[in-house]
Amino acid sequence: MGKRRKARESTLQILFQLDFNHYLPERAIKQYWENRKASEEIKEYSAWLVNGIISHQEKIDNIIQSVSEHWRLSRMAVIDRNILRMAVFELLFEEDIAAAIVINEAIEIAKKYSSVEAAAFVNGILDAIRKRLRSIKKSQKEEKNG
Repeated sequence: MGKRRKARESTLQILFQLDFNHYLPERAIKQYWENRKASEEIKEYSAWLVNGIISHQEKIDNIIQSVSEHWRLSRMAVIDRNILRMAVFELLFEEDIAAAIVINEAIEIAKKYSSVEAAAFVNGILDAIRKRLRSIKKSQKEEKNG
């Protein structure tokens, strides 16, 4: 398993904890890593994801909700919702990874931690978000150049 995948899976577990225990992210991160071994690179990327998702959660949730025609965020399975949050954060803020890779990682994590149906759901939502973000970024570039 790659380092980024390990970091994403760790992030998913930390976000899950945070949904049920309203700790500060730093406390949840510290508790998670107390009895687990991982490289500093994995821990740092996971912490960056957790803190970024929490910091931008309202924006991320609004983006997810804007393409979820028949699903309110609060009605989504906790795992699926957090996989979507993680992927949307990476689509917005991770410049070194292609959108297709972010989406594929989210699908694989959904298959492992949720279900095949969840993987299809995650794929559909993220593909719609990818298209919307590409359109927004294109408009922003045109505004800058225009």
